[in-house]
Amino acid sequence: MNVAALVEEIEARVEDLPVRNAQALRGLRREYSKRVEALPPRDVVRIATALIARGRVHRFMGDELIASRPDALATLDLAQLERLGSGISSWDQVDSFACTLSGPAWREGHIEDHAIEQWANSKDRWWRRAALVSTVPLNVRARGGRGDAGRTLRICTLLIGERDEMIVKALSWALRALVARDPDAVRRFIGRNQARLAALVRREVLHKLATGRKNPKPARQNAGSAGAPSTSHVAALS
Repeated sequence: MNVAALVEEIEARVEDLPVRNAQALRGLRREYSKRVEALPPRDVVRIATALIARGRVHRFMGDELIASRPDALATLDLAQLERLGSGISSWDQVDSFACTLSGPAWREGHIEDHAIEQWANSKDRWWRRAALVSTVPLNVRARGGRGDAGRTLRICTLLIGERDEMIVKALSWALRALVARDPDAVRRFIGRNQARLAALVRREVLHKLATGRKNPKPARQNAGSAGAPSTSHVAALS
């Protein structure tokens, strides 16, 4: 298969979509996952790497092309993963990379704990966030998680004093993801570290422990009340 030609074809198909929302893009990605299912795993990685490097489509399309082929994911070593993550510079890019590639690769033993610990100690905020978000696939059943309080809390501890908004929100997410697997471990962690944790983390995680939700349900507005807020929301990965 001509990798360059296929990459250009995918990019052109994306540009021709009448609506480029997540549903449409993911449908297109599934189509191409079927197209490449018979290719050698390293060719799938080459296609995904080119899509990500060129940056003309959202990176989740490349990430998910690899993730849809466990044999392709299994070929990635630390150097390849870090090349695939090179240039991550927004929460959505980080979360796609960490939830789809680095977290599953770590969970399945393709990279070692010390690699994620090094990311947690990075000077780059986005790699620190990637370290935390990589714990999510350890614990969330829908992402293949089987539960791993030890590794999750080790990374959370390394970033416990952070006050960068992107890190604080990721720390909350990592702990909330663990709640479903080991709520007692999360309670102990919060109890030991209350003074060091950002207020948002304490609030969201304690509410998750108490109610199963991140935030309280919004108060219902009386019918016909003036100035009722809009009900539209932007869904976030975290």
